[in-house]
Amino acid sequence: MITQDDYQWLFRKSPSMATSIAEEGVYLDVNDTMLQRLGYERNEMVGKNPELFTTPETATRLRDELRPALRRTGKLENKPVSFVTKTGDVVDCLANAIVEYDREGEFLRTVAMFTEISDQARANFKYRTLYRATPAMLHTVDGDGLVVTVTDHWLQKLGFTREEVIGRPITDFFSVRDSQFYSGGRLQKLIADGDFNNLERQMLARDGTVLDLVMSAISHRDEDGNVDHMLVASKDVTDRRRAERDLRRTLGENARLREELERERDYLREEVNVAMNFGRIIGTSPALRRMLKKVEAVAETPASVLVQGESGVGKELVAHAIHMQSPRADGPLVKVNCASIPKELFESEFFGHMKGAFTGAHRDRIGRFQLADGGTIFLDEISEIPLELQGKLLRVLQESEFERVGDDETRSVDVRIIAATNRDLEQLIVDGEFREDLFYRLSVFPVEVPPLRERGEDIVQLAQHFLEQTCKDFGRTTLALTRAQTANLRNYDWPGNVRELKNVIERAVILSTGKVLRLDLSMPGLKFDIDGVADAAIANDEVLSEKDIREFQRNNTVKALRQTNWKVSGAGGAAELLGVRPTTLADRIRTYKIKRPTIR
Repeated sequence: MITQDDYQWLFRKSPSMATSIAEEGVYLDVNDTMLQRLGYERNEMVGKNPELFTTPETATRLRDELRPALRRTGKLENKPVSFVTKTGDVVDCLANAIVEYDREGEFLRTVAMFTEISDQARANFKYRTLYRATPAMLHTVDGDGLVVTVTDHWLQKLGFTREEVIGRPITDFFSVRDSQFYSGGRLQKLIADGDFNNLERQMLARDGTVLDLVMSAISHRDEDGNVDHMLVASKDVTDRRRAERDLRRTLGENARLREELERERDYLREEVNVAMNFGRIIGTSPALRRMLKKVEAVAETPASVLVQGESGVGKELVAHAIHMQSPRADGPLVKVNCASIPKELFESEFFGHMKGAFTGAHRDRIGRFQLADGGTIFLDEISEIPLELQGKLLRVLQESEFERVGDDETRSVDVRIIAATNRDLEQLIVDGEFREDLFYRLSVFPVEVPPLRERGEDIVQLAQHFLEQTCKDFGRTTLALTRAQTANLRNYDWPGNVRELKNVIERAVILSTGKVLRLDLSMPGLKFDIDGVADAAIANDEVLSEKDIREFQRNNTVKALRQTNWKVSGAGGAAELLGVRPTTLADRIRTYKIKRPTIR
């Protein structure tokens, strides 16, 4: 059995020059034949990089060609390398190398063997490997750029014979563009600079076809260090370049279409959010019924609608209802919040723009009117449109035509307009901030959305709806509204309307840790007693003493008992009205010594 020591002895005593190289690229060991030929001691080479003992050309090839090939394939065969002895002599060799791995596949070492060759043998080797054994496009030029020789494959690609090529300047076969570029001595300078990799060039075939090539070159220098020959390898990438150009065009078009689809998705998502946030129009109050009759009447017509009302009353939901009951229900409903669009982008948002129309316009973009074609466009906060753009909007309403920013093409569009505002447009007309002709075009059929304070029992229905929906969304057990809480909700003025009511309910659900809804925590503008019943009779700035609080609670308890005909528990009892447990109310009756009056 050969031991590790036997292996090392055989390695070092081998008659051929050999080295062992570590994974990081330094010598692990150098055998005796190698040391004797180069004139070094073992400790002078072990641990050093091989490039320190080679010619500069070989050092470059080791770094850029041979070492990457070894990592990729695990071996090298008959690769020319040149070492420099300690006395400065050059030793030309052919290298063969393999990478050794252990049984688990882990790297052990690279073993390289070197055979010294003569000048003639080296020339024959280069010729054989570069010109006979490869199918690549190869040509060799001298220091002046004249063609010395070419491969058969090179001739086949360009359609020339060998006699038509040898001795002519290589620029004769370049495209007009590259031939002009390398005129005036630029080609000679490129050759004098030596090796290069992956330069893109174009050559012209006999039939006029332009070939896109990627070229790499290895140079040979004379005794004075000047390049006297350069071997150039070319790779035909014409089909790939054409495919890349086609792909870039396709990707550009896809990107444009994707952006438009994403924008349309966002618009449609806004529509879905309207439905999800409000669900449906809830309520049975006379004011709401009067408004819904108007909605039903106008929905079937193509008339423009102006939805008016305070902030938070649900104007967007009304627009959604008009669209869904109209013949355009299958078309898109596109929302534009005019208050959120910067002044300089209004025209682009409404009508779109062409690539390059202004700084930042990197591609074509469709506007919201075009997206709404065949459907409805909802212009929320219509009063915020700049005065100078109101005329362009009026033209679309009158003629159903527009142009994108930066485009001369006139486009037609079939869109129904629903506008909304919480401001007095007629006063804005007086103030010179809104066009009168635009107002009359928009307000063909005005719809006034009543504020929540005028909708009576709708407040309780809406509150119950929001409570059930919020508990479901938050994963909470459904909480219930007490009579006292509903009375408190009805008594409140609701300046923020439906939006405020929804927010109050959501906050109450979040702040309620038990089974009781804590409206007292979500409505800080109102006072609540210790059981959660609002004291609507106490002014907001009044401070009560403990005695006052006890007296108020006693009087409030008596009031609840009287209203329920002294029924303590059960449906319609005083405990339910106060929002407390029957046992709590019983304790309170005993504490305050409350007695039912005797009927005479």
